Amino acid sequence: MTTHPLDHLVLPTRDLATARARLAALGFTVAPQGTHPFGTVNCCIYLADGSFIEPLAVGDSAEVDRAAAAGNVFVGRDRAFRARNSDEGFSAVVFGTGNADADHSTYLDAGISAGRRLDFSRPFVDASGCQDTASFRLAFAASPDMADAFVFACERVNAPKVDRSALEVHENGALAIREIVGVATDPAGKLRFLAQAAGATEDAVAGDRLVLPNAVLTLSEPDGFERRFGVPVQPSTLRFAAIVFSVNRIEPLADLLAAGDVSHHLRDGRIVVPPAPGQGATFVFEEIS
Repeated sequence: MTTHPLDHLVLPTRDLATARARLAALGFTVAPQGTHPFGTVNCCIYLADGSFIEPLAVGDSAEVDRAAAAGNVFVGRDRAFRARNSDEGFSAVVFGTGNADADHSTYLDAGISAGRRLDFSRPFVDASGCQDTASFRLAFAASPDMADAFVFACERVNAPKVDRSALEVHENGALAIREIVGVATDPAGKLRFLAQAAGATEDAVAGDRLVLPNAVLTLSEPDGFERRFGVPVQPSTLRFAAIVFSVNRIEPLADLLAAGDVSHHLRDGRIVVPPAPGQGATFVFEEIS
């Protein structure tokens, strides 16, 4: 058994224009709009390691209503997150899988399934305007006490035959997602849940961390999060709160943020950017050692 890698992160936002402007101000290259067949839209940030961030907005509320009523877990959980946490935040961690059917069966057997598996396709457009179709198969997991977060396994059934390389180069120097940081009232218990959802081997959990093949997922109590990053966070049974990006050098990024009047601070050699409209999580930039 191999632990699933990080595939992407879902960050709800009120509208894509706000998210696009904010992320561009942070020095990210933002992809063209993607449109789901169930009413949501995104404008993704792709990293050179193959992972990505998905800012997610409601594009067609009537279509979202229909999908939620039909049992679409993705829009149902997104709607529940927004109702509880507002339209800005960090709702889901997504693991990459080669067999979402098997993950769905595992989640059912473990009693952590969040609902029906989902298959869908959407158009994909690269930076030059070339188009193809991306197809996905999703299996969802959550525990009954999780109102502020969920996870799912994502199988890329059809990978678009387009050149994504131009979208993976960022002015801020971001290369990869090094770490995802969350808070929980019972970090050890929620790490066990996340390990189950990631199909993790026993040695993948070390202290407060779940070690994925391409990133680390860390959980702490809210006080520990604030001590580490200097940013307060609301308590929860599980809440994803920060994304740590690896960069070659942080000095050029500090200059970029200062020039754009983006609020940030230095903490233990890292640049920390607190959440803002269009940026639902604390963003942390850390030099590659």
